[in-house]
Amino acid sequence: MTDVVAKATRSRMMSGIRSRHTKPEKKIRSMLHVAGFRFRLHRQDLPGKPDIVLPKYKAAIFVNGCFWHCHKCHLFKWPKSNTAFWREKINANSRRDQANKFDLKLCGWRTLVLWECATKGNQKISDERLSKSVSNWLLSKSKTREIPSRDRKRRQ
Repeated sequence: MTDVVAKATRSRMMSGIRSRHTKPEKKIRSMLHVAGFRFRLHRQDLPGKPDIVLPKYKAAIFVNGCFWHCHKCHLFKWPKSNTAFWREKINANSRRDQANKFDLKLCGWRTLVLWECATKGNQKISDERLSKSVSNWLLSKSKTREIPSRDRKRRQ
């Protein structure tokens, strides 16, 4: 199947997609700040350059986009054009995510993966519940946590 827009238009559209300071990331940062947590952003010296780093809690938070990181939820759908390219790219992202989490664990860091679908879409988690979940994890001794949307039935 061919793309429905011209190559130059698609290139312009894709260049507008941010990898940092996304809406879900800003939302979580705001919640953390209101809850009294202080953090650093995108630390270059840590594996995977986590979106949010809380050194006091030795915690790294990744706010992952469902499409780019292959989260099989209601927001994810495999592209119908250039499928080989997209499958390789998205699967490589997933492999890299796993390696980065493993490397952080070896360095003594705790990791939280917060999925985009938890902050937007028809299955999002309420702001109050999301803030409480993240805060509780930070104050716990748990090494890892993943927060998806309310939809527990994930598609294949």
